[in-house]
Amino acid sequence: MILAIDVGNTNIVMGGCEDDGRISFKARLSTDHGKTFEQYAVEIKNILELYGVMQETVSGSIISCVVPPLTNVMKNAVELVTGIMPLIVGPGVRTGLNIMIDNPGQLGSDLVVGAVAALASYDVPMVIYDLGTATTASVIDRNRTFLGGTIFPGINVSLSALTSSTSQLPRISMEKPERVIGKNSVDSMTSGIVYGNASMIDGMTERIEEELGEHVNVIATGGLAELITPFCRTRVYLDPDLMLKGLYLIFVRNRK
Repeated sequence: MILAIDVGNTNIVMGGCEDDGRISFKARLSTDHGKTFEQYAVEIKNILELYGVMQETVSGSIISCVVPPLTNVMKNAVELVTGIMPLIVGPGVRTGLNIMIDNPGQLGSDLVVGAVAALASYDVPMVIYDLGTATTASVIDRNRTFLGGTIFPGINVSLSALTSSTSQLPRISMEKPERVIGKNSVDSMTSGIVYGNASMIDGMTERIEEELGEHVNVIATGGLAELITPFCRTRVYLDPDLMLKGLYLIFVRNRK
């Protein structure tokens, strides 16, 4: 089994990938800058035990991290639990991705991993939306080249800014809205967040297609994609395991 770990700004997604690429389990941890590698090691060990994974069955590991201070922390945690030095997605790692942006070295490892997975499963050209702490859109053309993309404030970031900057709007839970036109503050906020982000995906996709001059396939992943994509008018392929799939593929390409 390959232990794949995607460290995001809010959550850490951890999964087990079998030799055939099948994902046998997936779990989420909260990203905490204050934890030591021993504390993360305890959490990783507990999750493996929870899903009945014997540590000796882990033959390799790979980590994608967009929180630089946690890269070595997670690397040391994984090595402590498994006895294996994990592969870190970054410079020098073979991905097979052709990147055509101003500075390819600045492209986040999460965007690289998502693009690698999407190229293996969907037809180009494509746009990959990752709905996490930030909402990102990655554009790949018909030549399988990563052209660039866009970055938006994430859904929870926007909601937090809205409630902290206003005196009378309450904190709400993320739910499916019953209608577009809300009859009270909570319903209006829910509609704005869900329909607003769905409309953003629709509108940005239309503009990207205009710029490319052709239709694109739309793929969505990330913690909140399942809530938003049903309300999109654009056809969206929902792939919640995209990051784990990409990590597995990159690991295989770099396996000695």
